[in-house]
Amino acid sequence: FGIKKSSISRKFIRTSGKRLENFLNRPLSEEDIVAIFIDGKHFAGNEIIIAVGVTIHGEKIILGFVESGTENQEVCKSFVQELIRRGLNTENEILFIIDGAKGLYNGIKAALGEKALIQRCQWHKRENVVSYLGKKHQSEFRKKLQKAYNASSYEEAKKGLQSIKRELKLINGSAVSSLEEGFEETLTLHRLGLFSELGTSFKTTNCIETLNHQLAIYTDRVDCWKSSDQRQRWVGCSLLEIEPRLRTVKGHKHLRELRQQMKTIFIKQQKIAA
Repeated sequence: FGIKKSSISRKFIRTSGKRLENFLNRPLSEEDIVAIFIDGKHFAGNEIIIAVGVTIHGEKIILGFVESGTENQEVCKSFVQELIRRGLNTENEILFIIDGAKGLYNGIKAALGEKALIQRCQWHKRENVVSYLGKKHQSEFRKKLQKAYNASSYEEAKKGLQSIKRELKLINGSAVSSLEEGFEETLTLHRLGLFSELGTSFKTTNCIETLNHQLAIYTDRVDCWKSSDQRQRWVGCSLLEIEPRLRTVKGHKHLRELRQQMKTIFIKQQKIAA
């Protein structure tokens, strides 16, 4: 058609730049967010930390992303504070689903304090624990950990994990330390009494890891990343393409109950602190 490649390239840069700016600044005040998945994706030598919100109706919304060298506390704190600046409602408590990254945990807590309840990914915890074991024990304890985490009540799940911990003490003390680290955060849904209803959606970070896989379908096509601006434009435009296809979370009818249970726990903590 007589159109130069450079003309198309300049057109794409301008258009994607505008889409990125609108994406990173779109207001969140109209969204009633009850849960947020946060996870990082290795991307062209850096880390892209993405936040996906879940509304009270179970719809998924990509809240934003930040580019960083690592998932450190200050970056994660600033990221959450930026979401608040854009209108994220923090009057109600929010459930955050994360992997085992301490930077994410500390950053969220620094930004929101007790308003943030943390659900640690049970899959990551299980795999971290068994990674300390020899191959002959890995399959056995993977099944035992999965069985304990699948218990419907907090008391039953905790009892099962305590039993596993006693067994591990005879085999590998480092595996015990791994299990103890963030122990209660892996059972947050159990403590809220909603594991059976919402465990499929919120017990792991599968939701955002699936998103990262979809993002790779777009961005893996690029062989040469020249600048941060280029990376962020591609990530932003790709996330906007993916967002309309995100499915409603399973168990969404119980999200109002989740909010009420989080409020109850927050009030109890406030009374204890007083």
